[in-house]
Amino acid sequence: MTGSELVAENSQEHLPVLLQEAVSHLLSGSGASAELSEPSDVFVDATFGRGGHSREILKQLTPNSRLIGLDRDPEAVVQGAVLAAQDQRFSIHQARFSELSQVLDELKIGSVQGILMDIGVSSPQLDNAERGFSFAADGPLDMRMNPTEGQSAADWLNSAEEADIAQVLWMYGEEKNARRIAKAIAAARPMHTTLELADAVSQASPKPRGPQRKHPATRTFQAVRIFVNEETTELERGLEQGFQSLALGGRLAVISFHSLEDRKVKHTFRQLSQPPKMPRRLPLRHVDALVPGRLVCPPIKAALAEQTANPRSRSATLRVIERVLISD
Repeated sequence: MTGSELVAENSQEHLPVLLQEAVSHLLSGSGASAELSEPSDVFVDATFGRGGHSREILKQLTPNSRLIGLDRDPEAVVQGAVLAAQDQRFSIHQARFSELSQVLDELKIGSVQGILMDIGVSSPQLDNAERGFSFAADGPLDMRMNPTEGQSAADWLNSAEEADIAQVLWMYGEEKNARRIAKAIAAARPMHTTLELADAVSQASPKPRGPQRKHPATRTFQAVRIFVNEETTELERGLEQGFQSLALGGRLAVISFHSLEDRKVKHTFRQLSQPPKMPRRLPLRHVDALVPGRLVCPPIKAALAEQTANPRSRSATLRVIERVLISD
């Protein structure tokens, strides 16, 4: 379910965004031993996707290291099983972000040296019309990252109240025309395909005065996908469980692809890396002013060459935090 495995122009190869930057910062934490040779050196790729980041991480780990892959998408898990059969240091587990702690508990892993989270929808999901994530080609209006659980986009859109649809479009898509589009969706029901939804949104959207940079349904598709997959809640729980699972000096690296995700990551990392705000003149013990995390670097964007080769990388942002304090 990774957001960054992009398809290069005229190529079927899936290219993970910010590959070297993400892996370098992930493996540079003081929580990893100098030679990455201890049995306790465990890393997690929490969004395996098609394994681009995992394969690069494995290239830099020694035989005694271990990499745990997670993904909620059954198709990604199938791909992960292939890699697991090739490399005994790797294992794949079908799980959401919110199930990270559960997976580590089941594996009897107390803490890890690094966790990579690559948020959002992946290129294989977007490029497969049958998954229903994209308006580029007609397909079933599904959008579930795990097609075996929860409501599909069609199920929800065909049954939800118009006001609820408008609220979702505003909250998760920051769509200015949310009410107008929600009304059009309600009038067009029942709808079962991606192009039916895209057409309804296009007809309800004001015509741009100049060149149109984005398809008018972009924000609507984003909002419905986030809602159907509970992505906001999953991200919150993943960030919390991920940081708490880090060993001292371990790092959490997160790649986000739109402003809602990035704001959440930024806010969470800021809270973890700054002392709590207290009323002025209130006596404060030194221990209460300690912070558990340290920001490793400023936000990292894809280089111009990468953006040119993979247009979807233009919105990618990498943030990294290191755990510097373990509370009792």
